[in-house]
Amino acid sequence: MSEAVTRAAVTHPGLIASLDPLLREWLPRQRWFAGKGRPVTGFSLVAATELLPPGGTLSLLHLLVRTHQPDVPTQGAVPHPGDCYQLLIGVREALPPRLAPALIGHLEDGPLAGSTVYEALHDPRATAVLLEAIRTRARIGPLRFEGDARQTIREGLVPRLVTSEQSNSSVVYGDTFILKLLRRIVPGVNPDLELPLALAREGCPRVPAPAGWLLADLDGLDDSYVLAVLQPYLRGAADGWELALRELAKGEDFTAQARALGRATAEVHTALARALPTVTLGQARIRLLVDGMARRLEAAAQAVPALRPYAPGLRSAFDALAALATEGRTWIAQRIHGDLHLGQCLRSPSGSWSLIDFEGEPSKPLAERRMPQPTVRDIAGMLRSFDYAAHSAGPPAPEWAAGCRAAYCSGYAEVAGRDPRTEPVLLRAYETDKAVYEVLYEARHRPDWLPVPMAAIRRLSADATP
Repeated sequence: MSEAVTRAAVTHPGLIASLDPLLREWLPRQRWFAGKGRPVTGFSLVAATELLPPGGTLSLLHLLVRTHQPDVPTQGAVPHPGDCYQLLIGVREALPPRLAPALIGHLEDGPLAGSTVYEALHDPRATAVLLEAIRTRARIGPLRFEGDARQTIREGLVPRLVTSEQSNSSVVYGDTFILKLLRRIVPGVNPDLELPLALAREGCPRVPAPAGWLLADLDGLDDSYVLAVLQPYLRGAADGWELALRELAKGEDFTAQARALGRATAEVHTALARALPTVTLGQARIRLLVDGMARRLEAAAQAVPALRPYAPGLRSAFDALAALATEGRTWIAQRIHGDLHLGQCLRSPSGSWSLIDFEGEPSKPLAERRMPQPTVRDIAGMLRSFDYAAHSAGPPAPEWAAGCRAAYCSGYAEVAGRDPRTEPVLLRAYETDKAVYEVLYEARHRPDWLPVPMAAIRRLSADATP
């Protein structure tokens, strides 16, 4: 990779025009494409970098491509410039059969005319190039491969693509490291790198410390794009969601695991509060927070008729929080996970829990995802996740969920020194806001799942305690 370190970026004239018809068909089919339901009207090239130059059996292009789609009409909205996506494009004369599922198409014109292009993350030869670039701290055009000098990356680790990704893509290298390649990217400090690095500095063992990362420095931008993060792979670890479902299906008690997960969550929150600034939320900031919750409720009730009868009771959760702030109550806000649920937790064979995926909710602006927030937001997300597990298979098991919720809060209190249930008004407001979001999501994407959040809606609208 020494040659690659000094190689400049190459922008192919006509490249994006030749790819345009193929990408219009291929990109909307990808699970991580965020613009589904709106036609793609064009593309513009943000950056093109050769990771493997032409001349061999395989050439490899790293592309940052901006899509153009019609905006959803919203009064007063600023026109959206279009989402920017990271693509790793392999170029061959013909694809071997093993790479047939990765096909994007055949180019008829442009600088690569006569070639076959494909999603290169399916190709071990291509993904090996990424790890080697991180290992050698390569600089290729605008791409900057960096890493933690305290972690050793061995040569020759065999890559394999993880096929269960949603909003991003991941490659595992020899059961030693996992590379998360961000798909929809924005300039600025990405919490998926920022927070694990901060936790590593604090010596927090609950989050795998980044071993390497990929940045892009583009002309005219003060901020870099964070493109990928390499972390140790937790071999043999069980996904928290899948583990909970298995235990539930067997009729096994999950409260011990829930209590341990509560402790792990509190350890992460405590370390983040040490590592990064905290703020105090007074009346003005709580008013803004409550107004946002109320707006989301109103929009969801307009879109989902089943929610409307419960709206007054749900709104009372937000009003109660505003009333406490008016009386002079304040709360501490800090950096948090931002999208915490069972699927963001891994349990090692030894029984230790780890938290992963600190990107936050990808649909929200980066600045919003990096704002300090009450830790209760993460806790509410996990409590809702226990409810989802209890209602997802077989007859609903509300007692199972209630036991897990209580155990999780108790475990959290053992480390944090405060039980989330001692802030019932704040917890109810955040859990209500989360349940409202879930109702809207399920109504749009999975109507069969709508009864799950609606069960919480009925409880939260009728009860002043979580």
